[in-house]
Amino acid sequence: MRVELSPTQREARAAFRRFAAERVVPEAGAWDRAGAVPREVIAALVERGWLGAPLPAEAGGGAMAAVTYGLLTEEIARGCSSLRSLLTVHDMVSQGLWRWGSRQLKAELFPALGRGERLAALALSEPEVGSDAAHVRTTARRDGDDWVLDGRKKWITFGRIADLFLVLAQAEGGPAAFAVPADAPGLERRPLDGVVGTRASMLAELHLDGCRVPAHHLVGRPGFGFSHVVTMVLDHGRYSVAWGSVGVCQACLDACLDYTAGREQFGVPLADHQLVRRELTDLIADTRAARLLCYRAGWLRETGDPASTGETLVAKYFASRAAVRAANAAVQLHGANGLSQHYPLERYLRDAKVLEIIEGSSQIQQITIPVWPPSDL
Repeated sequence: MRVELSPTQREARAAFRRFAAERVVPEAGAWDRAGAVPREVIAALVERGWLGAPLPAEAGGGAMAAVTYGLLTEEIARGCSSLRSLLTVHDMVSQGLWRWGSRQLKAELFPALGRGERLAALALSEPEVGSDAAHVRTTARRDGDDWVLDGRKKWITFGRIADLFLVLAQAEGGPAAFAVPADAPGLERRPLDGVVGTRASMLAELHLDGCRVPAHHLVGRPGFGFSHVVTMVLDHGRYSVAWGSVGVCQACLDACLDYTAGREQFGVPLADHQLVRRELTDLIADTRAARLLCYRAGWLRETGDPASTGETLVAKYFASRAAVRAANAAVQLHGANGLSQHYPLERYLRDAKVLEIIEGSSQIQQITIPVWPPSDL
């Protein structure tokens, strides 16, 4: 079985790579230190149709195929994991709303949401229960023509600037998902600072105190919030994070190849030392293996194979762990320079650790993956 990109996919990847090299890589360190991604770079993604790219054309999206979307995610992540996280969260929520939202709700939200003109964020995690979706403490009760939500949500990626939140709450009948506009009465958002990784992802905490939304903002029906809506949303999130992890691996590898070729120790280039070559070999093998797992998951998604969910879990598990290994090795090979803000390695290390936690931690994957039957290879 040959695994290679088509000419169209290669052309798309080249465009993604040019954008990242010109607009992302030179500024990513400054964004990290400032704790924010500038609006103009988000506008540039919107202009190119790269926010909402996997959504169908009728939703305002670009109908981008899964593998091509993965290539986009990888190239953006090579430059900045925080900007990648915007793609991840906006697209996962937008797809969930398009699949499970009522006709009336979709008419209100799309195509602006699909084009990225309005930004969406996922409000799942809570201070007390983390991402244990089945036991969230936020509540929702019906009051006439409205739903009223009460609770707190934490670690909301791009929560400071999102126009819409997909909120999971407990309702009579089971977990339920709601589309909550940022300007809904009773909703307050507060910035979260001091995080270790993806510092420019503009995290926020949401306080819902008697927050009212119209009845048709219920997504699906009570009892479907976790089993259908959030499950679908997180599946896309894991796929995007897996590819983003490959991007971090590749960024670490590129930096190490360049640094070890140009720096001498004991009279020879670092790259000529046997132990350094061993580290570089592991970096190359991990990066290629992670990318191949993502290709496999993407191809299954494109063909509609139900095994894609299990393969996505495997890809996310391996690639995120590979990113941490790659970043650790990269910092080590750069020595003291690897710990300096003058080099991007310390940022890669902080960002890589986030990838092992979001959209299901590595430990969650370890107890989930065996449940899924392997796909035929």
